[in-house]
Amino acid sequence: MADIRAEVKEFLSSRRARLTPEQAGLPAFGGNRRVAGLRREEVAMLSGVSVDYYVRLERGNLAGASEGVLDAVARTLQLDEAEREYLFDLARAAGPGRKPARRPSATVRPAVQQVLDAFTEAPAWVRNGRHDILAANLLARALYSPVFDDPRRPVNTTRFAYLNPAARQFWRDYDQITHDSAAMLRMEAGRNPHDPDLIRLVGELSTQSELFRDRWASRDVKFHRSGLKRLHHPVVGDLELNYESMDLPSEPGLVLNVYTAPANSASADALKLLASWAATQSAEFAAYDASATAAAAR
Repeated sequence: MADIRAEVKEFLSSRRARLTPEQAGLPAFGGNRRVAGLRREEVAMLSGVSVDYYVRLERGNLAGASEGVLDAVARTLQLDEAEREYLFDLARAAGPGRKPARRPSATVRPAVQQVLDAFTEAPAWVRNGRHDILAANLLARALYSPVFDDPRRPVNTTRFAYLNPAARQFWRDYDQITHDSAAMLRMEAGRNPHDPDLIRLVGELSTQSELFRDRWASRDVKFHRSGLKRLHHPVVGDLELNYESMDLPSEPGLVLNVYTAPANSASADALKLLASWAATQSAEFAAYDASATAAAAR
């Protein structure tokens, strides 16, 4: 991501390649097309800009592109909300004199931990854009115990997903999880392309996981707001939990995740059982986390 121009080129060309003339509302004529998807000339025409201007955009020269032009290109390429925001993030990153984004804190304030602990019947935790878990309540620590048990620090759900074999059993929708986590990391890379910790994480995953390299090369991006997570916990078995993901206005760059289960469901019963198990494990959790953190610091 340090080379913004190259990223712009690859992102725009990949979105153009997936769109057929028919999907773009253009008449289809016979004969073989030499390019996958739309031609640059077609994107330029549909976006209301000259071919030369669009070619400059796709070569990575987004600096100075107006919001109207970017909107037109986004509509032509039929970008979804996340893709459109990513394009605008790239344009801002390409702009002259852009200051690096302020790095989120590596810890949370005591008041935030108090909020997490107030969720007594729902797993809740706070993460940053790199998917490091910075704080969690006892139930979240128990729910994500396989992730926390990985000795690598900081605790990171995406690193666990790609580098720990236990992830395939923990996440029942493993393929979707790995796709979404890479797409969310790329979204973060658009917002903070020069974040050294993010660059190191992507480098680590790229060198150690062929699956991550494939997912990353797709250049897909995704928001993480709400949905369903299907887990297999080693103690309480299968769970299907609804999640809500919310930005913390007082902590820019940090996100609160909360998991819940429908009342009287099997997953709600499993959460109650998990809470009982967590109460018996709280001392062991604290000791293990302290030991793993100290080892990582060394």
